[in-house]
Amino acid sequence: MNEHLRPSGREIRTDQAVAHDLENVKFVNLQFKRLVASKKKFTGCNFSYSEFDAAYLRNCTFDSCNFTGCKFTNANLRGSKFIGCRFDYTQFSHTLVEPEILDMGCPGQENLQQGFARTLRMNFHQIGDAAAANKAIKIELEATGIHLYKAWRSRESYYRKKYSGIQRAGKFIEWSVFAALDFFWGNGESPIKLLRSLLYLVILIALGDVYFLRDVHVFSSYACALVQALEVLLGITIPLGFSGLVLAGIAGLRYIMFACLVSILIKRLSRR
Repeated sequence: MNEHLRPSGREIRTDQAVAHDLENVKFVNLQFKRLVASKKKFTGCNFSYSEFDAAYLRNCTFDSCNFTGCKFTNANLRGSKFIGCRFDYTQFSHTLVEPEILDMGCPGQENLQQGFARTLRMNFHQIGDAAAANKAIKIELEATGIHLYKAWRSRESYYRKKYSGIQRAGKFIEWSVFAALDFFWGNGESPIKLLRSLLYLVILIALGDVYFLRDVHVFSSYACALVQALEVLLGITIPLGFSGLVLAGIAGLRYIMFACLVSILIKRLSRR
């Protein structure tokens, strides 16, 4: 069995403190336990595939460092800045880190951005930072939308090699559903989009009312229909001219929108 495996060469560094600024130093595939550094600058350092367990790296500056495949657990990175760093496949768990890392540390590829924003969203949720979690969710959704679009539409070799034939068609359906839900209510994150959808529905009901039951050439018909459409949607008024099937459909949409609104509120409040 040993002929198929070999030691990874990972070394454990326990209770170490950084004595001075570092430049172009390699710390590849190491496990740091309780590493300490304060107000230090790291330039061009390579931390690839290393783990930081209970690290204390306060007010440090990381310039052009490589954190590919790294894992931060129970670490304290408050006040630290990351400038031009690489965070491909990096994971964060119960780590105090500034939300600005989302603005300056996102990987280039959308699928990597999606994973980076997701791990930070979960991390911010763990430490109770609701504002940062909302910011991470927004970036994650944006990256997901672009990734799904490129998966079926882009000519880039990466996407065409990974998604072809039936997989490409599946990604088109997945993107279509994602885009529709994003337009309807921002995939559960935008009450503004939900209210916009509500406004469109009211206008649609009013236009149907004018076309089938009123005079389309009279301006007052549109004003009256618009007021009545809101009342119909809220269940206040039941016009005689509306069929039972239409009223049932409007009632179903009303309940769906109300449920979506409650879902958004619950998610927002549960993060606090």
